[in-house]
Amino acid sequence: MGCGTSKVLPEPPKDVQLDLVKKVEPYTGHNDIYKHFIKDDCGTVIRAGSPSPPRHANPYPGTHLPAHVDQPEPRKNKVAKYRAKFDPRVTAKYDIKALIGRGSFSRVVRVEHKATKQPYAIKMIETKYREGREVCESELSVLRRVRHTNIIQLIEVFETQDRVYMVMELATGGELFDRIIAKGSFTERDATRVLQMVLDGVKYLHTLGITHRDLKPENLLYYHPGTDSKIMITDFGLASARKKGDDCLMKTTCGTPEYIAPEILVRKPYTNSVDMWALGVISYILLSGTMPFEDDNRTRLYRQILKGKYSYSGE
Repeated sequence: MGCGTSKVLPEPPKDVQLDLVKKVEPYTGHNDIYKHFIKDDCGTVIRAGSPSPPRHANPYPGTHLPAHVDQPEPRKNKVAKYRAKFDPRVTAKYDIKALIGRGSFSRVVRVEHKATKQPYAIKMIETKYREGREVCESELSVLRRVRHTNIIQLIEVFETQDRVYMVMELATGGELFDRIIAKGSFTERDATRVLQMVLDGVKYLHTLGITHRDLKPENLLYYHPGTDSKIMITDFGLASARKKGDDCLMKTTCGTPEYIAPEILVRKPYTNSVDMWALGVISYILLSGTMPFEDDNRTRLYRQILKGKYSYSGE
């Protein structure tokens, strides 16, 4: 859910000029004002597109799961310390249960509504930082407009001078990325079911003039752990939301390298078709368990994408 760490902007090939309009720095751990917050489940950060061993699921992409707990501390004390960081209006209505994700300027926590006992997720964004404001504005401009079964739902928003608290549906089934790692690859039947749900959500977004621009398995969540769970699109930190009648062409260079469409790389004005390119990459991953375009060297990676150079060895 758009905390900044998954917003990787491309490093251009030497023979391709790019106009980098937006830059979001990854979380480094330095000067972390949240270093004493509660740390619940542990996990390992995996670079998008790299073959990796199974890890604990992070239900909100764009954030890192806490990597470790420095010193044992009674859970009650941790929760109390963490709750103190939240606006009183939030804690009056919700019980803070655990930290489930973090980025360079945001945190995601699992909460419980005090009256209904319904679980939710709250994404807290530090808007005093420019990058935080940009991501927050982008996400809210989309989430306030959408209501679809395959898109994460915004419940309510609390705003202060330096922070925004976004109360959202809690998806507990983990990322599509994790299930690909666990399964190796999907059958055509299972892949079709996943893609149909994602396409339904993307079609709805495009009808509203919204382009996601960062579709990838890490940004597709399962609502619950069961095999029959629906898929939900999340993380709208790079989305472009245009009102009816606006110019449909976009120019900002952004996205996650392995999923970026060629027209973005060559700095051409582009349309919402860049989401369809990303869905093509996701389809390939589902069926083969590998990336169509992958190279540790960004220049070589982008040349593969520009040439459409890939091979498929699935059954």
